[in-house]
Amino acid sequence: FPIETAIAGVPGLNYTRSISRYGLSQVTVVFEDGTDIFFARQQVNERIQSAKSQLPPGIEPQLGPLATGLGEIYMYAVEPKKGARKPDGSEWTAIELRTLSDWVVRPQMRTIPGVAEVNTIGGYTKQYHVTPNPQQLAALKLSLTDIVDALEGNNANKGAGYVERAGEQILFRVPGQAKDETD
Repeated sequence: FPIETAIAGVPGLNYTRSISRYGLSQVTVVFEDGTDIFFARQQVNERIQSAKSQLPPGIEPQLGPLATGLGEIYMYAVEPKKGARKPDGSEWTAIELRTLSDWVVRPQMRTIPGVAEVNTIGGYTKQYHVTPNPQQLAALKLSLTDIVDALEGNNANKGAGYVERAGEQILFRVPGQAKDETD
């Protein structure tokens, strides 16, 4: 907010937008077409410096590189090679490719310096649906609350603390997430 407020009124300013996630805030400043980019950057830099006193201690705002709106986005696709098979011999499905992207590719890409966020689109998200049968529940003297409680208890990770050893912290957790229909 202090940065956006300080930038308001810069000559040639079209609009600003911002996002804050994971301890990182980004303010994007968009100028009217034809604005001298170096003049605009100088104006924004001066405004940022004037707003520094309003930021929390230890926060050091930085002006990003010259970029267009398209410079913020890199799109990629996860596709199997032609004829590729899984270890069991079956073909890769859209659900499996999406899962691979979400749980393998995305976390690795987020470790690349300068990458603030990776959003996955496409494919199908793996889902498990619980569709209770009211008659069977009644026969077993169970309620929907019993099902919700059982699912919540069976689908959570619990932190179990840590042990300090030789100057290192070894973290413990109790994984309890459902992996398939049986769980």
